Amino acid sequence: MKELLIILIGAALVNNVVLSQFLGLCPFLGVSKKTGTAAGMGAAVVFVITIASALCSLVYNFILVPMELKYLNTIVFILLIACLVQFVELVLKKYSRALYSALGVYLPLITTNCAVLGVAIINVQSDYSLLTSVVNGFGTAAGFTIAIIIMAGIRERIEFNDVPKSFQGSPIVLITAGLMAIAFIGFSGLF
Repeated sequence: MKELLIILIGAALVNNVVLSQFLGLCPFLGVSKKTGTAAGMGAAVVFVITIASALCSLVYNFILVPMELKYLNTIVFILLIACLVQFVELVLKKYSRALYSALGVYLPLITTNCAVLGVAIINVQSDYSLLTSVVNGFGTAAGFTIAIIIMAGIRERIEFNDVPKSFQGSPIVLITAGLMAIAFIGFSGLF
């Protein structure tokens, strides 16, 4: 149990997928303009990464390894992730039209979000069990959600500040992301 807690906290804070591994930057920068949209994207990513971690672990350990097809893991993982994202898109379209519209093009981009694929590959390379893969996936997605919501909150406040013209738009967002990454380095002392 202690090992799972360490993996969970480590994936969420110490090895934050966005701020220390620099995976998933496209939705992080693109959807972090409003906290509501960022929270919705975070929830979708939590669902997709957690389920994808479980499915990829099962498929890898029970199909690819026994059939000696480990070299196909990237292609198989991409297909599984694409199917999951389509499922999430259909559910959001049916039950939360406002969030579906707010996420726009970024929802289908979860399919190509390198954080989702990166977690599945890290789980396989680390030889994690099914439970450990799910915990690592959930922790990674929670870390993504924390980072994107913090960024959205900061960006909402930046709108009302007097930012020099040369720093308006993307430059101030990238500087903010860099400062957040520096702040998250402080969590490395936890373990």
